Amino acid sequence: MSIKVYKPTTAGRRKHSVTDYSILRAVSEAPRALLVSKKRSGGRNASGKITVRHIGGGFKKIIRVVDSQREKYDIPARIASLEYDPGRSAFLSLLVYRDGEKRYILAPQDSRIGDTVVSSAGPVEIKAGNRTKLRNIPGGTLVHDIELTAGRGGQMARGAGSYAAVTAVEGGMAILKLPSGELRKVLADCFATIGQVSNSDHMNVRVGKAGRSRLMGRRPTVRGKAMNPVDHPHGGGEGRNPIGLKYPKTPWGKHALGVKTRQKHKSSDKFIVQRRRK
Repeated sequence: MSIKVYKPTTAGRRKHSVTDYSILRAVSEAPRALLVSKKRSGGRNASGKITVRHIGGGFKKIIRVVDSQREKYDIPARIASLEYDPGRSAFLSLLVYRDGEKRYILAPQDSRIGDTVVSSAGPVEIKAGNRTKLRNIPGGTLVHDIELTAGRGGQMARGAGSYAAVTAVEGGMAILKLPSGELRKVLADCFATIGQVSNSDHMNVRVGKAGRSRLMGRRPTVRGKAMNPVDHPHGGGEGRNPIGLKYPKTPWGKHALGVKTRQKHKSSDKFIVQRRRK
C-alpha cells in the first residue's frame, strides 16, 4: 500500500495525506449478515457519564464481522475482494469457500484478489494468509492474528502492519517476539496466520487538519498547562510556564505518561520471557 499526498491548495491540504485505496473494492459483495451498524457511545457508560474523554461525532460506521477463528479446516478459500473497514486500521479480505460461504479475514500484506488460502490444524504451505498451529510454523516466520488461548480466536498482532516473529517452538510452547519487543511464550496448539497485516503505511498518514479528526470521532484536547489551577494540576502561572511538577499528572492528580498499568503478580507473568522494557 502507499500514501497519497495532495497539492497544497489549502492550509489543510498542505499537511494532509491519505492511504491509497485504489486497490480496494468500492462496493462490498458480502452478505448482509457480515455488516453490523456500530452504535456511538460518545465516551459515555450505561449511566450516561463520560468515562472516556475526547470521543464524539464522526461518520456513521458499518462494521464488518471478521472471522478470527477460521475453523473451516482444510477447505481452500479464494480471496474475492480486498475491502476497507471503518472499525480498524487494517484492510479485509473477503473469502469465498468452495461450499459458497463467505467470510471476512484480516488481509495479509501483498495479498491479491484470486489468491487461495487455507486454514488447517496440520502443516500448511508457508504462504501469507494460510493459518495453522504455531507448532507447524518454522522459526523466523512472521505471523499475525495470534491466539492466546487455543480455540478463542486471534487476539494479538491484528493492527495495520503488525506482525510477530516465531523465534522457537519447544516443549509444547512457542516463543514469539511481539510488536512491542516483548518475548512471550504461547501454547504451540494456538493458531496464527502467516504473514504481516496489510496497510503497513497506516502509521505514516497525516491527519492534517482538525476537521478530519472530528470526522474520525475525535473531539479536541486542551493542554493542562493552558488551563487554570482549579481545572488542572498543570494550570496557572503568568505567561508560559513548565508544569512545575516532578511528573505529569491527569486532571485528577494521578500519574500520567509512563505509568505501568499491568497488575502485579498476574497469573500470565510466567509466560513472559523478556519484557518490552528491558
